[in-house]
Amino acid sequence: MSGNDPRTIIRTEPMGQFQIVAVLICIALNALDGFDVLAISFAAPGISKEWGLGPGALGIVISTGLVGMAAGSLIIAPMADIIGRRLAIIGCLSAMAAGMFLSATVGDVYMLALWRVVTGLGIGGMLAAINAMAAEYANDRNRAFAVSVMTIGYPIGGVLGGKAAAILLGHYDWRAVFIFGGIVSAAMLPVVALRLPESIEFLALRRPADALARINAILTRMGHRAVSALPAPMAHEKGSVLDIFSPKLLPRTLSVAGAYFLHILTFYYILGWVPKIVTSLGFTAQQGTEVSVWTNLGGIIGGTLFGWMTHRFGLKPLAIVAMIATAAALVLFGRTAPDLFMLKAMATLLGFFLFSGVVGLYSVLAKVYPTRLRATGTGFSIGVGRVGGVLGPAIGGWLIATGFSRPDAAALMAAGSVLAAVVLMLLNARHLRDANDPES
Repeated sequence: MSGNDPRTIIRTEPMGQFQIVAVLICIALNALDGFDVLAISFAAPGISKEWGLGPGALGIVISTGLVGMAAGSLIIAPMADIIGRRLAIIGCLSAMAAGMFLSATVGDVYMLALWRVVTGLGIGGMLAAINAMAAEYANDRNRAFAVSVMTIGYPIGGVLGGKAAAILLGHYDWRAVFIFGGIVSAAMLPVVALRLPESIEFLALRRPADALARINAILTRMGHRAVSALPAPMAHEKGSVLDIFSPKLLPRTLSVAGAYFLHILTFYYILGWVPKIVTSLGFTAQQGTEVSVWTNLGGIIGGTLFGWMTHRFGLKPLAIVAMIATAAALVLFGRTAPDLFMLKAMATLLGFFLFSGVVGLYSVLAKVYPTRLRATGTGFSIGVGRVGGVLGPAIGGWLIATGFSRPDAAALMAAGSVLAAVVLMLLNARHLRDANDPES
């Protein structure tokens, strides 16, 4: 890349306020995703009580949003590599707001499942788009950390949203949780429209008619000099979104998608069932939500430290350790006595490793795919992972309904993260170089 290449400017110059704000907006959007995904878990005890749902039926309801997320990741996420990250984000936010508001209007489980699917479609597409956007607004030095802190927006949303849900559930019924989510989702639309322009990497790659003017306008807002021309396209920048299945990229696609699937199976068992497990031990729905909040608080700490430690210890080894530690912590949580303090402490430890594993996978995804395939590759892995996300709560509900004890169910569900670590070991270290390098 030449000195006149705007991508070189982004990648080599220190990050300024404009770029930091762009990453912060991505964090906020992921926090919104975190709350929207967990809204059904926060509302689950009230829904179960009002509609008389057993563990099996409740597990299916929890999984419906994840079905939409899988479809959004597989179908909508590739659009971010075609129409742009910004337009994809705006469309996904609109779907999330509509789905949350309409979830509050339902009178039966079938309509709730429908609107949770709509919400999930928006979330699934959003995750891939903001992962690409955060990576592409960061410079080379801070890219892994930017993706890491973007990822911990999810548990931040769980903590703040969980606190809000606990307050709302103390005064209103479960529908208030969805109304709150819809309001916050709608409020983010003008923020994105005004403060999150398109990725310069995307504009330089796709080269729309006004690409040079848009790139220079963004560079000016960032305090950089304008460039005189678009960079010349390179042969390796051309191709189809289906190239994630090309002979060169297929091994890394299978590795990261397989690892994501297995870890997310464990991930959503934990997030989907922690509130219900706590209430089954004799605690209130509000206390169950509070324990879930501590899981997310641990995730914020773990994800932040993970991003900082990648400079010192390497991305792949840290992710593998985090997944194995997740399994161990889940086994311990399953055997924790019904003491609220101990449950919160173990939930914090569990969240620390659980989210560190997810942060590691998102950081891997940002590195193994080139710009033109970053959202598509991320979306495919997330979409495959959401199948695990659907299975996790459903299998957990089945285990509980068929009489498995809490410790035995936890031990069985911990296997997902162990197997994820094994699969990630198969990823060639060479694939974690800059994927825009044609030799990577």
